[in-house]
Amino acid sequence: MSDASARARRATIDDADTVARLLHDFNVEFDTESPGPAAIADRLRSLLADTSTFALLAGHPACATALVTLRPNVWFDGPVALLDELYVAPALRDRGIGSALIELLVDECAARGVELIEINVDESDVDTMRFYERHGFHLVQPDSGERAFYFSRELGG
Repeated sequence: MSDASARARRATIDDADTVARLLHDFNVEFDTESPGPAAIADRLRSLLADTSTFALLAGHPACATALVTLRPNVWFDGPVALLDELYVAPALRDRGIGSALIELLVDECAARGVELIEINVDESDVDTMRFYERHGFHLVQPDSGERAFYFSRELGG
């Protein structure tokens, strides 16, 4: 893939079907339930219409996406971003596409006044942890020097 193909851009509402297909593919690759591309696209059209969610795409045709949500936080003047998902199609990994998404993610967040970007990674996914560390993210809390952990609990059906 050429450097031009690795360039990332901000997705629009018109890209909801493309982002949804990539997010669905991500879940399928890792044997995770998905409501299907159509349901994801419907949700994305609503979410992308609001300023608290944005998506990025990379590749021609699009082969990678990042989905980000923003929220206020008492510890920061600006919003905190959560990188909900970052996905590059398997056959196109290790070509700089994920790095292009991360660079645009950081630029987009900085432009929005974001003061912290959070990312959740499964403990067994050491390659992904190394990828994020190469891009300046830390598994250790700078204030305490302790490893960071994430807990979750799903509610409802």
